[in-house]
Amino acid sequence: MRTSKRLEGIGEYYFSQKLREIDDLNKQGKNIINLGIGSPDLPPHPDVIRVLQEESAKPNVHAYQSYKGSPILRNAIAEWYKRWYGVELNSDTEILPLIGSKEGIMHVCMTYLEDGVQVLVPNPGYPTYRSAAKLAGGNIIEYNLKEGNNWFPDFNELEKIISDSNSPSGGGGGEVLMFVNYPHMPTGQLPTKDFFEQLVAFAKKNNVLIVHDNPYSFILNQSPMSLLSVKGAKEVVIELNSLSKSQNMAGWRVGMLVGAKERVDEVLRFKSNMDSGMFLPVQLAAAKALALPGQWYDSVNAVYKKRREIVFELLQELNCVFDKCQAGMFVWAKIPGKYKNGFELSDRVLYNANVFITPGGIFGNEGDQYIRVSLCCKEEKIRESIERIRKSSVK
Repeated sequence: MRTSKRLEGIGEYYFSQKLREIDDLNKQGKNIINLGIGSPDLPPHPDVIRVLQEESAKPNVHAYQSYKGSPILRNAIAEWYKRWYGVELNSDTEILPLIGSKEGIMHVCMTYLEDGVQVLVPNPGYPTYRSAAKLAGGNIIEYNLKEGNNWFPDFNELEKIISDSNSPSGGGGGEVLMFVNYPHMPTGQLPTKDFFEQLVAFAKKNNVLIVHDNPYSFILNQSPMSLLSVKGAKEVVIELNSLSKSQNMAGWRVGMLVGAKERVDEVLRFKSNMDSGMFLPVQLAAAKALALPGQWYDSVNAVYKKRREIVFELLQELNCVFDKCQAGMFVWAKIPGKYKNGFELSDRVLYNANVFITPGGIFGNEGDQYIRVSLCCKEEKIRESIERIRKSSVK
């Protein structure tokens, strides 16, 4: 049996391959320190764990659940959006809980994409946007993000891309879906109100459906923003969000899709054929997590802030250049000119200092001259990484 044509050009996820290599190195006794993966190492709030334990012990919570999720969770999401983003959502019609926001990317692609539909994906950007769009059959077009433009898209360039793709020779069918992600991963660039307003205006003018992926808005950021806070955004925006980062619940797989009723209903047509709902105690625990006070986010960010200061030291040791005002759980940095690209520096640090950092090129060629360091590692391990680099031949 041959693999399907849709898998052509789809390789194994970079981190999946690299983690196997790191595992082999560890078996050789290398004891690699992993500063590459953005998997929170901190636990959820104790009350969230308690709710899961108590609810799981009940005899009547183990059946299939609604495809649209528990009303308790949907109401909690609506309250969370109103409290932190200032966005009003109808919990019955404008919210769709997800088994992690990553599946939402795939659901959106399978709902809207087919041959001839243009998909704008950021470069650099989260690799899953590209792979999910390709698997769904969309026509992928990259739009470049550059440091000189603060990692925001160039709207003139975007309009030209759309115009060219919809020309008789461009092959486009007039329909465009665009992935956007701010606070941006991997660069940590924060959004501004003005940028979000420009983005919505651009989408309306050019008949673009924006998919805004928003999982990092609470990490090292005092002013969380939703693209849906812009007036009229629901007409052209679907937003994905997640508890993985903000609530330290990555392994619990809880996310959400929010937007106009029509968009939620359309995506549900696909999603309801792909899974049978989320374990109810997980949903109830997630509702508890969303109701946590602001002190929770302050405590999480206090840890990341301390780690980030030490990562700055590590990057200075490597003679990298970086912006100290980044958000999210990573630090993005430009490499010294003596290295061909971030892959070269990453491998040199891995093989000479037994420390893994992510090459920026995995996010697109606009990231070739950068690296990304995760904050999901204890302070002592980051300090040990610095000492290893100092004692190695990396420099």
